[in-house]
Amino acid sequence: MIVPSPYADLLTLMDARAHTLAVLGSDTRYWEYGDPRSPTTIVMVHGFRGDHHGLEAVVAQLQGLRIISPDLPGFGESAAFDTAPHSIDSYAAWLAEFLRLLALPGRVVVLGHSFGSIVAAAAAAAPGGLPAQELVLVNPIAAPALSGPRGILTRLAVFYYWLASKLPERLGFALLRNRVIVRVMSITMAKTRSRQRRRWIHNQHDRYFSAFADRTVVLEAFTASVSHDVSEYAAAIDTHTLLIAAEKDDITPVPAQVRLRAQFPDARLHVLPGVGHLIHYEVPEDAAQALRAFLDPVRPAGAPEAAAS
Repeated sequence: MIVPSPYADLLTLMDARAHTLAVLGSDTRYWEYGDPRSPTTIVMVHGFRGDHHGLEAVVAQLQGLRIISPDLPGFGESAAFDTAPHSIDSYAAWLAEFLRLLALPGRVVVLGHSFGSIVAAAAAAAPGGLPAQELVLVNPIAAPALSGPRGILTRLAVFYYWLASKLPERLGFALLRNRVIVRVMSITMAKTRSRQRRRWIHNQHDRYFSAFADRTVVLEAFTASVSHDVSEYAAAIDTHTLLIAAEKDDITPVPAQVRLRAQFPDARLHVLPGVGHLIHYEVPEDAAQALRAFLDPVRPAGAPEAAAS
């Protein structure tokens, strides 16, 4: 069953084009949306266990801009790394090389959501950094996941992935893709009171949350996700940065986001009320408005950016 996206019509206007690029041992699949003549390109990095579909509701709000949204290696339609582990260091190196190979003209903005916020931050903090003028982190992982307001759930997740690693390959892989467990994860994260929106969110997770190459990929990426956070890298990032946080985020509370902002040399924090770790599904309009205001505080947030002639 497919629940139609409430943003399907807007997304159609963005004219998605799929491409493949070999990057550090991964045949990386990525999608290009919007106006290729736009002077601004936003490169989006999705979260753990997701793929590019998870950020399409935000993409749909960004008419007039050029968006590039890859599937992380080992997830969605991108091949796993052939020899490298699926670690933060590997993903950060992949992101830097991906941008280098694209050689994007004009203004480049890198946006990372959740796990993608750690990847983007690690890449921006590495020697040489990223060829980007701005960095945007949505639901950034501001502190160790086990210290969050619902750390017990993270500990249960640790046990779940540990068990999946100990079972025989076929059983472990089946456990990781178990639809009941995926639904429990989705219900836990969703905060919206709209039954229709929750139904769509759960369907999105049913369709895309288990699109990973194999057990090794998801276990390595999970270990990376709970072993690192953005605060490790913040002080070394000199890129102008926007943190878009959520009032009800179960993974990182607002006080941790405030502390994180203070660790950046140049960052601002925008907190969205009444939403949790699914900003990209529940309030993509608000995320896009905050992004536009950050990129051009003079231009009205709803106004499209003029394309270069």
